[in-house]
Amino acid sequence: MEQTRRRHHVDVVAAALVDDLSQPTRILAGRRRDRPPGQGWELPGGKLEPGETMHGALHRELAEELGVTVALGAQLAGPLPDGRWRLSRRHVMGVWFARVTSGEPAALEAHDELRWLRRHELRDVVWLPGDYPIVDALSAVLRDAP
Repeated sequence: MEQTRRRHHVDVVAAALVDDLSQPTRILAGRRRDRPPGQGWELPGGKLEPGETMHGALHRELAEELGVTVALGAQLAGPLPDGRWRLSRRHVMGVWFARVTSGEPAALEAHDELRWLRRHELRDVVWLPGDYPIVDALSAVLRDAP
């Protein structure tokens, strides 16, 4: 009898942390501590813990990683049927727009540097490979600052 292996994916959430939910002009990126210098930029977020909702995990991750509370906006629609993005064979990520409501973003855990990027600066950093399609979608949403 042939055994079938169930394919499991790892649920990940991230925030497109912006300056304004209705007319964003910049987004926050974090550089992962565990990557070579200058590489490994990503949107803040992380993996869901057992029993967590995606929104709950995102609020927890942003508090742990950046020391902020946020208001969540719309989901950045990805190409998968549920609106998420495939990062790798195993990792699937939901991305939501968010705006800081309390605290000042700080590199507390996973990141050693944070940067606010405008649309024309999005390619000034080396993103994690799976994030490039998301960055392209964000580029279409960000407005040029007046």
